[in-house]
Amino acid sequence: MKYLFSLGYSFTNKIEVRLMTKRKKSAKSKESKAPKILNYIIWGLSVVALMLGVLLGGYYLGYNKAKSELQQVQSLEKQKRLALIKKLENVVKTENKTVSKRLREVLKKDAPRYISASHEIEDESLANPPKIIKTYKKVIHTKKPKLAIIIDDVSTASQIRAIKSLRMPVTMSFLPPSKARPNSAKLAAKEKFYMVHLPMEAMHFNKEEPFTLRVSDSQHEILERIKKIKQLFPKVKYINNHTGSKFTSDEIAMNRLIYAFNKYHIKFIDSRTTAQTKAPKVLKNFGLKYVPRDLFLDHHMDKAYVREQIKKAIAIAKRKGYAIAICHPHKNTLQVLYESKNLLRDVDLVQVDKIY
Repeated sequence: MKYLFSLGYSFTNKIEVRLMTKRKKSAKSKESKAPKILNYIIWGLSVVALMLGVLLGGYYLGYNKAKSELQQVQSLEKQKRLALIKKLENVVKTENKTVSKRLREVLKKDAPRYISASHEIEDESLANPPKIIKTYKKVIHTKKPKLAIIIDDVSTASQIRAIKSLRMPVTMSFLPPSKARPNSAKLAAKEKFYMVHLPMEAMHFNKEEPFTLRVSDSQHEILERIKKIKQLFPKVKYINNHTGSKFTSDEIAMNRLIYAFNKYHIKFIDSRTTAQTKAPKVLKNFGLKYVPRDLFLDHHMDKAYVREQIKKAIAIAKRKGYAIAICHPHKNTLQVLYESKNLLRDVDLVQVDKIY
């Protein structure tokens, strides 16, 4: 009996020992699982952080590389543009020389058939006021053909007095100031309406005006010159060319000039000192109206010639509805204008802004 009791007790103890051992192992395994999970989380976060670091580092390095490459491309493009501009400038200079040579040959052939402006020949005979001064009745504008008479080369007070003594609505076109005529801009400022007679390069000069626009002038130089003219003559809205047979026959130069005129809201009236003028083509390209003079009144300064030219101007006005004539403040010219007031009754004598 004792043996059985002892055997049962021993068996029970073994079972309890086994159960306790299992409990300890279970508790130990639970305790060991927690640090493993934490380790996995930490490793996972480390991997994510590492990947983010790699991505950010790659982006930063790639951005800097791309930025550097872009700067290199821009620098290369800038160099190409500068090289192209230089090449174009050289082409323009070459073309100008070629065109000028070709035009001189053409003009030699056309010389017998084309009559240039009197100021292209640089005649400096100026006018005195007409001896007989009478009041010219103010014109009431009608439906008659319009005739605008532009008087070029105005630069002195005596010329202005002579022109005003006619009591006619003519248009005075002032030469820019120079040492020879320092007050031309100041005199123009006293007038309600005027034009500027801008010196441009001619094929041949007896003497060139100061600050003459030349075919070789850059766009910047021409813009600066027109800006200065606008400062000197703030009311100017119309400009015609003084001489300019070489300049106006050069398409590149005329493009630069009309661009500058547009910027300062100035209209161009072509004096047509050459039959080869490129003004019609250039103005058409700009979408602007081309307005030239129809004839010169005093290419020759004898009275009979001037009188016949006035009759021709009136005939042109009657034929097309208007005409523009150009003359100069020579004594004979002003005298004939005054004496022709009866002829001029057939037209409506106006300033150029009423036509263009």
